[in-house]
Amino acid sequence: MPNEYKLDTTDFQSLRTASRKMFHIISEHLDVQTAYIAKKDDTSMTVLSSYNRDEGIINEGYTVDYGGTYCRFILNSRNKAMTTENLMQEARTKDLAVTDELRKRGFLGVELTDVDGNTFGTLCVMDSEEKVFEQEDIRFLKSIADVLSHIIELDQTQYNMALLNVPIIPITKGVSILTIQGIIDERRAKKIMDTTLRYGAEKDIDYFIIDLSGLVILDDLFPDVLAKLVHSLELMGIEALMTGITPAIAQREVENVKFNKLKARTVVNLEAALSSIGFSLVEKQ
Repeated sequence: MPNEYKLDTTDFQSLRTASRKMFHIISEHLDVQTAYIAKKDDTSMTVLSSYNRDEGIINEGYTVDYGGTYCRFILNSRNKAMTTENLMQEARTKDLAVTDELRKRGFLGVELTDVDGNTFGTLCVMDSEEKVFEQEDIRFLKSIADVLSHIIELDQTQYNMALLNVPIIPITKGVSILTIQGIIDERRAKKIMDTTLRYGAEKDIDYFIIDLSGLVILDDLFPDVLAKLVHSLELMGIEALMTGITPAIAQREVENVKFNKLKARTVVNLEAALSSIGFSLVEKQ
């Protein structure tokens, strides 16, 4: 598809994983080469996940202006579905730039919504050969879309919880723990930065122990916000200590210049972190 788009890989991870598994079932059941999910925004449709059995027809991370997509015919139709035997001969689609680009024929697409019925995008299949899709095929694809709608809801709920939640745990006067769990995207990074720095100033924090044991790293990219956070804390006179660095993170980041330049002590666990700043855990008698 024309116009490459850098996909935000932190969005809808469960949906992307689940749909990729379902695409194999869809491809076999409908005997098509390609299946994909396109996410709708205000002006375009972007391929969120895709499956190509024999050739790379539709790749993830590409976008098309909404007015030039097949998706608008799906979303504007009464039954929220569209099918054609041959895209290159169909009156509505034959003159679209995307049709000339792809040179494909058989097509079936249905609306994809969240559980509240809000439009998320479309679930589509495509093939190089002419295909006649029956009502049973449309019902089948809609049933898959219904399942995926619940996964969209799961992703939205998880995202909203992660975005709003910046867990800071006070340990003793001047010492607190920031636990980083899950995926950090641009919006959550801003939330973590703002909340942590404000908390540090308001609570007169001397040490922040940053626990990375629950951090999820995508596409081998260590979150830049952690380096910025450590530097910002340093400027405020707050020392950062990092704990919970997993073997996977250690192996991945051993040659990462940004990671190695972090002005933060790294320790094995919370007990070691507290010990290094002059505190100890004492069991209550």
